[in-house]
Amino acid sequence: MVSSASSGPAERPDAGDGGIFAAGGEAGRLMAAYDWSSSPIGPVESWPASLRYAVRTVLVSRFPMVLTWGPEFTQFYNDGYAPMIGAQHPAIGEDIRTTLSAAWDALGPPIAHAMTTLESSWFPALQLLLERAGYREETYFTVTHAPAFGDDGTVAGMNAVCHEVTGQIIGARRQRLLHELAAAGGRVSDEAETVASMCRALDDDRLDVPFAAVYLAGEDAQLRRVAAVGCDLGLLPEVTGTGAAEVLAGIDRLGVTGGPWDDPVTEAVVLPLGIGRDGGPLGVLVVGKSPNLALDEEHRAFHELMGAQFAGAVATARAFEAERRRAESLAELDRAKTTFFSDVSHELRTPLTLLLGPIRDVLDDPAAPLPDGVHEQLSLALRNGQRLQRLVNDLLDFASIEAGRSQPVRVETDIATFTADLAGIFRAAAERAGLRLTVDCPPLGRPAYVDPQMWEKVVVNLLANAVKYTFVGGIDVALRADGERFVLTVTDTGVGIVPEELPRLFQRFHRVPGATARTREGTGIGLALVHELAGLHGGTVSVASEPGTGSTFTVALPFGAADVAGERGAIAPSEAARGEAAIWEEDTSRPAEPAPGARNAEVLVVDDNADMRAYLTRLLGRHWTVRTTANGGEALEAVAERAPDVVLTDVMMPRTDGFELLRRLRGRAETRHIPVIMLTARAGQEASVEGLEAGADDYLAKPFGADELIARVRVALERATGRSAAPANGASPAAARAVGHPVVEGSPAAAPAGVPVPAAPGTRPRPPEPRVPQRSRPGPTTKWRLPSTASSIPALRRRLRAWLEAAGLDEEHTYDVLLAACEAATNAFEHAQDPTQPYFDVTASIDEHQVCISVRDYGQWRERIPSMDRGRGSTLMSVTGEITATPSAEGTTVIITSPRTGRRSATSAG
Repeated sequence: MVSSASSGPAERPDAGDGGIFAAGGEAGRLMAAYDWSSSPIGPVESWPASLRYAVRTVLVSRFPMVLTWGPEFTQFYNDGYAPMIGAQHPAIGEDIRTTLSAAWDALGPPIAHAMTTLESSWFPALQLLLERAGYREETYFTVTHAPAFGDDGTVAGMNAVCHEVTGQIIGARRQRLLHELAAAGGRVSDEAETVASMCRALDDDRLDVPFAAVYLAGEDAQLRRVAAVGCDLGLLPEVTGTGAAEVLAGIDRLGVTGGPWDDPVTEAVVLPLGIGRDGGPLGVLVVGKSPNLALDEEHRAFHELMGAQFAGAVATARAFEAERRRAESLAELDRAKTTFFSDVSHELRTPLTLLLGPIRDVLDDPAAPLPDGVHEQLSLALRNGQRLQRLVNDLLDFASIEAGRSQPVRVETDIATFTADLAGIFRAAAERAGLRLTVDCPPLGRPAYVDPQMWEKVVVNLLANAVKYTFVGGIDVALRADGERFVLTVTDTGVGIVPEELPRLFQRFHRVPGATARTREGTGIGLALVHELAGLHGGTVSVASEPGTGSTFTVALPFGAADVAGERGAIAPSEAARGEAAIWEEDTSRPAEPAPGARNAEVLVVDDNADMRAYLTRLLGRHWTVRTTANGGEALEAVAERAPDVVLTDVMMPRTDGFELLRRLRGRAETRHIPVIMLTARAGQEASVEGLEAGADDYLAKPFGADELIARVRVALERATGRSAAPANGASPAAARAVGHPVVEGSPAAAPAGVPVPAAPGTRPRPPEPRVPQRSRPGPTTKWRLPSTASSIPALRRRLRAWLEAAGLDEEHTYDVLLAACEAATNAFEHAQDPTQPYFDVTASIDEHQVCISVRDYGQWRERIPSMDRGRGSTLMSVTGEITATPSAEGTTVIITSPRTGRRSATSAG
């Protein structure tokens, strides 16, 4: 409250008691304790009202404020302003020009302007140099200056309101730098160029990054300098360690300056760039620290983000480089494969020419007609030779396209007539398969310019594909004009294609797994060749398909222009195209049934190739009754109708292949006994073992000799009837072993009546032997002698199983004994080297207490190495019972002893 007096100035309640500082917090307490009588403005009691009100306003404000008064710029400020001057606080009552001496060059002019012109100033982000923490600091403030008036209305001082925005300004600047860094690192190239590009981005922000250097690990695992900015490269070490100690030690020698005032850079931060694939460091990033900024938490986070961006960019660049190298390797491999196919195809052409030419001459020679049987066999050879020739030509086409040597020679073509003629040559194949073939190729009204040979391959491959995968319904071929192009569509009602296979359908050598087809033959290049040939004409090929409904292939080509001037000759399907159609006509023929008559032993031939079925029928039909089917599914139906004496099956077939047929035959009690011989184009020991382990009785690789096939079928028949294999032509048992069949010594059982044995030329067939009744129970001991070949194992397994089951051994115990015995027998021919006898002996005995199996070979066991040992033999045998192995100079005997009741852990004895 202000009281009045008759004379003199009005009395103030806070005069002399410091009440004006009461609400000022820490700054108010400092002001109240300050000896103002020694200051230029004198004691508080003498202050004018305007100063009192101005000081109180500053102290109660929560916004940073500073007030200067008098010509000496004596300063007053509040608690909000104190942090802005840092270590210079408290400076109340002092000359502000001394407190802010480092920044007065920037602050003095706007303050003087405000005090002289009475116009307030406004600076939204004023850069100030402060020394509030012992170093020259880069700071930014939003500041306004206004005049402070005395009691008489004249300017007595300055009032300033300020707010520090250093964090926002520097944060935004760093964010822009990180953005530029990401953009530079996102342009994928080799790692050196990527790092150099990112360093150039750092060079644009010398305030935050005075200098930078990147060291990356090379093939020798050393960290070598890849790029640097902001310093003399010659002063940086070429190689450094993971801590970059060599770089840090020489910072002073770099002579780098930084910050707004170019102060010397004396510190740097080392940022690791992660771990490489080999477990070693990927590299380090060395960044100079600004001399005008503290290395606080935000500053460290900024450096870490920079390091992470470099690490990610380098990792991406290396991954890209690895992928590029992988792609180059694959491309090189593809080129090598193409070159190989090209070379092989060229080498095959000469012998093919010398094979097909004489055969064709003999068949076409009217002066020397051939007997019907010879003519049929030579026609078979010619037809399949032409098939091989077409495959060779397709491979050569691919080699030429890959090398860029294949270019279409377009001539004027009646494309509608030519396409209709090409489709017409497949009519016989479609009709034999029970399919409808519709050809709709009206005249297009203008000529098309295509390479006739290439267009023929396109149409023939699409039609062959349709016949291969269509079993019911029909095939529609249509040709239409569409603007400046013509469009061919081949639609079938076949098995269709699952969606996930469509993107890879036109890739070379790709075949849709599990697709049901008339035959498994083919190389997987037909549709790929269509795609390539269409592309060479500037056209496209596409497919639309739905599983179980069918497929539509669409080829669109431009009408084009002629590459060769001149008259157009007659264009008709080539002999190669007609030969392809003839092959499919044969393949769609139904398997023949045996002629009615007296039935001897019957062989069921299962093969998807019509020529192979015909060849095997002609070969085996001289000795046995032969039935044929085109796949495993038809074979199972034929077996259900009438069980054959032996099954001769191909491995690779559509729908139900050879292995599935074998599994299903072995899975039924009524068909388990039927011998199965497998034929395959996959040669080699691994393929043979695969077939025999699957339960086949024999395994024969193509091509095979006729005599060998007949011998194997005969032995299979004799084994099935329990009779010892008596080789034709008086051959010895050793000769029979040469073709890989077990020879069982002991009392032979007779074959059932009506099963003849092929006789050698010039001899009379041996009459059937009478059936000898077999004993219902096995004797206490039995012995088999088998040749040292893989084909003996299935025979041993069947004989031993029958013997153990007849002895009353339970199923689980029988399985264990069979597993151990077959493993011991496998070792007998796999690991016994230089045998004195080409066989091994198996002796089996059983009583009420135990089962004993003895396997003896006649060679010396080779020392095993890890690559030879599958690591399962001893384990499989030892779970059955006690195992003893006794080596000697004459051979090795392995004895497996298993108790009749219970199971016990066994130990191996030497």
